[in-house]
Parts: sequence; C-alpha cells; structure tokens
Amino acid sequence: MRQHEITAPRRLLDKNGNIAEPGFARRMLPAYSRADIRAGAHRIKEWDYYLVNNGRFAVALTVDDNGYMGLDSISFLDFEDNWQQTVSPMCALPMGRRHLPESSAYGDVSVSGRGYSISFFHTPDGRLLTFRMEDFAGSGPIDGRILLTDEPDESIVMCTPFKKRGHFYFNQKINCLRASGRVFARRREYIFEPDTAFAVLDWGRGVWTYRNTWYWGSASGKVDGVPFGWNIGYGFGDTSAATENALFYAGRLHKLSRVSFNIPRRAGGLDYMSKWTFTSDDSRFEMDFHPVMDRASCADVKLIKSDQHQVFGLFSGTAVLDDGTKLRVRDFPGFAERVQNRW
Repeated sequence: MRQHEITAPRRLLDKNGNIAEPGFARRMLPAYSRADIRAGAHRIKEWDYYLVNNGRFAVALTVDDNGYMGLDSISFLDFEDNWQQTVSPMCALPMGRRHLPESSAYGDVSVSGRGYSISFFHTPDGRLLTFRMEDFAGSGPIDGRILLTDEPDESIVMCTPFKKRGHFYFNQKINCLRASGRVFARRREYIFEPDTAFAVLDWGRGVWTYRNTWYWGSASGKVDGVPFGWNIGYGFGDTSAATENALFYAGRLHKLSRVSFNIPRRAGGLDYMSKWTFTSDDSRFEMDFHPVMDRASCADVKLIKSDQHQVFGLFSGTAVLDDGTKLRVRDFPGFAERVQNRW
C-alpha cells in the first residue's frame, strides 16, 4: 500500500479538532496541543508508557490520564523464575490536571499516591525513570532507577484519525533505547546492563471512540552488534494513509506495509500461550513468536472494560530493510498484545 509521510512541521489538529494531515513521520514534526481539541476533558486520553526488557526480566511503567480516570502502573516480570506482578492504582477525574507534556521531547512526568511514586525525567544524560512502591502486591517494596540513552534519530510517529469527527490518536513509539540501572523487588536486586537491555517508549495522546480492539507488538535488541527492532500494530482508527508498522536499524526507520497477527485458537477462544505467527502483505516481516509469559488482566466495571493480553516471548524469522537487506533473528525478545477496551 502507498503510505503518506509527513515531512514538515505543522499543527496536529485543524480548527475542527480533526487530524490535519493523516500519515506517519520519522520525528515529532506534528505539534500537539490540548487547546486544539474539540472534545470534553473527560474524553481526552494521554499516557506515557515505558517498557525495559533484557529477555530475562522486564519492567513496565505507566502514567495515564484518561480524563474520567487516571492510572499509574508498575509491572515487573521475571521470565527465568516465572513470576510477574502488576499494581495499578487509579484515581478519579484527573481531567488534564496531571499536566502530561505536549511533546515527548521535553517536560517531566511525576506522580505519587498512597505509598508509591513514579517519575520520568529528561536529563542531560538521557531519560531517567524512577519509581517506588512500598507494598508491591504483598511482596514487600519495589524500587527502581533506570537511565535510557542512545535515543535513535528516527522513530515512528502516527497521526491517525477515527471516522468519527473530532476523534484521533497521536502516537510516538521510540524503540532501541539502551537501558542501564537497577530494580529491587522481592528482596532481590535486578541489574539492567546497556549491552543487553533495551527500552521502548509508547507516548500517546488523543480522543478515542468508545469500543476498540488493538493489536501491538514491539521488540528491541541487536543484530550482529547493530541496534535493531520493530513496531507493529493495527485495529483502531482509519489507517488508509499509513500503518504504524516499521523496522528500526542503526537508528533509521524502514517502513512496512500491513502486518497480520495470527493468534492460534482453541475451543472457547484464543490460545495466547501457543505459537503465534506474523505475516506482512509485502513479505518483509515473517516471524514465529513463542510465548513465555502472558501478562493478562481484565477490569470490568460495566460501562468501562479493559481486557488485556500482553504476551512476552521470543521472535524468530526474517525482516527486510528498505534496500532489500534481509535480517534474520532467532529467539529475539519482545512482546505482542491484544487489548479490548470499552472506555
């Protein structure tokens, strides 16, 4: 499919609150402003999500302002010892008072509540993530400090309209950030080394429709010593101008067309812990995915529901760069997810 690339700075939204130029960019060229949105504050959704993974253990951190509800989340996953924990305190009606930055390139995020704090700072050395929770699901405290460096020159920035007027999703995914630092959990210290630990930032702002099912996959690491990763996904909005599928190699973006998530089925539904496959209509992304752990959760309070399966595992297969170079990966750590929301 032909995809539209945004190549010049401009305002994200027009005077009616619609995406002015649907498509993708390699940098944060569109300018987001809450003041341009033509929807009530209770409908605006803004979040910063970081995942740090070295294939042996991972940490995920979220600060989320959904207008009518705020959510702060700390997850830790130990793939070797086969345990995971997530604690996600919520608050009512933040309505923009969390003051999440209007760009991923500047501004700090810092939240706290009863017995916990989460902060994302821009520093001269890189992005600094700090967090603490006194009672992490009954296992004692969790405490961490992680520095993200070597931010690549290019990332995937998506300007995606919905068919409903005034609804949109503005998103940036930054892959292949190197991570160094430590996490203390369950009375053990976990060390992230920058040679083996990589992070992704999912930075999102928008006004969503009520019912959505999205698919998202991401991986970051090295191939023959060169930083390599990908972002794949679909399931929401009007993606006729561009998909969010992209490869990242040596700091540069290589655009993919459409990618399908093939999740196995069994009696009664989807079998998330059996082997998945991924195929692309341009034959440039062909992967098997062997699940290791399903970070599943389902919150259902009638009008609001979120049913999530974020499955961590290992990818094996091929990816083709824009110049035709074929890269092969084997047991490459990453995740793929399916999320159903009424929100």
